Amino acid sequence: MEQRRLILLLVFLFSLFMLWDGWLRSQRGTTPPSEPSSPSSVSPSSESREVPEARSLSGSSERPNETTPASAAVLKVTTDLFAVEVSEIGGDIVFLTLQNHFERDDRSRPFLLFEDGRVKRIYRVQTGVVGEGMPNHKTRWQLPAESLTLAPHADRLEVVLTAPTADGRTVRKVLSFVRGSYVIGVRHEVEGGTPLTVYHHFLRDGSPAEDHSLFGVYTYTGPAIFTEATKYKKVPFEEIAKGAANYPQQANDGWLAMVQHYFVAAWLPPKGVAREFYLRPVRGNLFQTGVIVAGEGAVEVPLYAGPQDQRTLGAIAPGFELVVDYGWLTFLAAPLFWILSWFYALTGNWGWAIVLVTVAIKAVFYPLSAASYRSMARMRLIMPRLKALQEAYEHDKLRLQQEVMKLYQEERINPFGGCLPILVQIPVFIALYWVLLASVEMRHAPWIGWIADLSAKDPYFVLPLLMGATMVVQMRLNPQPTDPLQAKLMMAMPFVFTVMFLWFPAGLVLYWLTNNLLSILQQWWINRQLERIGLGPKAMKAANE
Repeated sequence: MEQRRLILLLVFLFSLFMLWDGWLRSQRGTTPPSEPSSPSSVSPSSESREVPEARSLSGSSERPNETTPASAAVLKVTTDLFAVEVSEIGGDIVFLTLQNHFERDDRSRPFLLFEDGRVKRIYRVQTGVVGEGMPNHKTRWQLPAESLTLAPHADRLEVVLTAPTADGRTVRKVLSFVRGSYVIGVRHEVEGGTPLTVYHHFLRDGSPAEDHSLFGVYTYTGPAIFTEATKYKKVPFEEIAKGAANYPQQANDGWLAMVQHYFVAAWLPPKGVAREFYLRPVRGNLFQTGVIVAGEGAVEVPLYAGPQDQRTLGAIAPGFELVVDYGWLTFLAAPLFWILSWFYALTGNWGWAIVLVTVAIKAVFYPLSAASYRSMARMRLIMPRLKALQEAYEHDKLRLQQEVMKLYQEERINPFGGCLPILVQIPVFIALYWVLLASVEMRHAPWIGWIADLSAKDPYFVLPLLMGATMVVQMRLNPQPTDPLQAKLMMAMPFVFTVMFLWFPAGLVLYWLTNNLLSILQQWWINRQLERIGLGPKAMKAANE
């Protein structure tokens, strides 16, 4: 038995499986759906189903259309975090960039989150009051100015838009921007204090948030809903298009988000207020995902539009930190991110934080690794006797099994002792992989020299090539497998991983390279310790000759 090589092969294949599984999971949420086919969800006219019915909360079914004249005036709002355009049609945010984050390939341009189709896609915010004669996202609202800026010493900027109702009253829409906060207050209030019902939704196409490249990292783009009863639930666009979306439609808590890699926008109704969620296709590749809230005289539903900052999301709304999706390894990934952040606070560099957290994990698991090596060394010591038993009982499998187990008992060897310690470590390393993949903190974070962005590929492919070289060294530290098929698979692994990692984010490759280097050092050191007690590779070779 060549347990060490079998374990390495298992680790590599399991890692490939996790990468493939992650790709499939994200593809289910990012594949642009075709024209919606459910006749019950969308009619050919498309114009008639672009605002929620909201019958359970308002008793109204008014659905104004989506048309926005090209001549519509806009109000430009500038704060410390945002550059925003508010259209007079609907009084809604149609363009929003994040001042402290930048486009992946052009750091001279702030990151574009919301837009009306003029650059990449349609992704905009729309709100309105439900009811006959009430202003909505089709109505022409009165803008207070052509531009507004958060004053240098001010902490808050309020933008007040107004629109009349059919009976002569006034509805005010107040957008509140607070210094240092990615939460935008959105408040509707009606003159006279009468009840009103307000819808808040995102109008977005179903295309992925970022371009995908060969062997690139695929992540989820699409809606997500959280309630205390159902917890965090992603609802892919393709399920909405097919009319097969499964989500909580009514609740007294929870929020609705539009999730993409590194960034998120979300409607955050206050707890204890009845709300109705809706997700529906409208036309072509466009979708409405939103929430309806009713109130007496005023309705306020904050809007978050910003990065998936794991250190602050949980304080904004219950469960909001779950938009940073680690999947089934969240219970491991969350503390790993905390440790990574601690090392960043210590070094001031996310690259060195990755190196140090990998070293820390290796140190924690060193006793298990050493036990694994000792167990495999004892297995190698009895290999001649095992081969003799296999030859003696070649045609009697039951007797062979009995004799092998007897030999294990005599030598006090656990046949799984070399496997289990390494298998225990796999979930930890995969969890760290997802931490590095999902953390916006890695975006545009430099390490050293040519690595200016840990979330992008190595521009000169130095790290992937080094990573492949370390895999070759690891292979050389052990004798070649005697099984020809296994030998070919093991020899192919460094090449396959190197090619795949050429396009992976540099932070992930750095983690893998560091792990390989530490494994080589660890293997060398443990082999030295084993040589002292006659269980090292040299001693085993001499014993078997």
